[in-house]
Amino acid sequence: MPADAFTVESRRAEYAARFNRVVDYIQDHLADPLDLDTLAGVACFSPYHFHRLFHGWMGETIHHFIFRLRVERAAVQLVYNPRKSITEIALDCGFSSSATFARAFKSFHGLSASDWRKNRNLRNADRKICKVEAPSGTASSGSGDEAGPPREQAMKLTVQVKRLPPMVVAYVRHVGPFQENAALFQRLFGRICAWAGPRGLLGQSTARFLSVHHDNPEITQAQNLRLDAALTVPEDTPVHGEISRQRLEGGVYAVAKLRIHAKQYMAAWDAFMGDWLPSSGYQPDDRPCFEIYLNEPWADPDRLHEVEICLAVKPL
Repeated sequence: MPADAFTVESRRAEYAARFNRVVDYIQDHLADPLDLDTLAGVACFSPYHFHRLFHGWMGETIHHFIFRLRVERAAVQLVYNPRKSITEIALDCGFSSSATFARAFKSFHGLSASDWRKNRNLRNADRKICKVEAPSGTASSGSGDEAGPPREQAMKLTVQVKRLPPMVVAYVRHVGPFQENAALFQRLFGRICAWAGPRGLLGQSTARFLSVHHDNPEITQAQNLRLDAALTVPEDTPVHGEISRQRLEGGVYAVAKLRIHAKQYMAAWDAFMGDWLPSSGYQPDDRPCFEIYLNEPWADPDRLHEVEICLAVKPL
């Protein structure tokens, strides 16, 4: 290994930390004006160079990234917030007017907002973006060859709606496809453990492993999906390099506690969103959903994953 390999690695880790910080800021402030100077300041880069640096790191311009997140958030709200007007959704997602939103939405999704809202068949058939599978968390951290019930089999969920406290997590972020990729999840959580172990963070009674999902895989293209492999940590835990820190806001969540095979994560989320949610009296809000992992599946006698899948909700 070259003598400066660790220096190169640490430099890239610093870039990862800065871009994680600015991406998290954008997600938390999508309804607000997001000017280049402010975002460059969050990332601690010169405004002059920031646009090119962001494009080189993320693979899309800062303006397209913000635009994409806004229209993707709007697409979710149109489906799951039926009582919210299109104009309200447009303004809540950071568009200056309903007319601006209408043009932007149709240019991105290939459908008008009203058609997207009322016709699921059109959404699936005519949208310009790729159809991908629903979220699968550490389904991907299993062996990948575990047998399980057929995916088509209906899954019965017992869901509790309860208030969860805020959590501070240290995380490693992955951008790209992740469904049922065992090796990827093992690498991500391995990096978290390699960092947390020497700091005495793994043995704490409050420590929990989780994955945080920032995008809806039915709307966001697979190459743009953001997944955080995370560990709960004390609020003042210092982080550096590729290990970033974020606060997951508490509040009302629908929580389903399950024991499932590795390949049943997709079926669990489908049952959650397609069966339980429409008849629940709740709708999703804009906070990220996440999965909390409660056991070590390889140590379970039935090789089952014990997990809580958590969806932030508000009254319909």
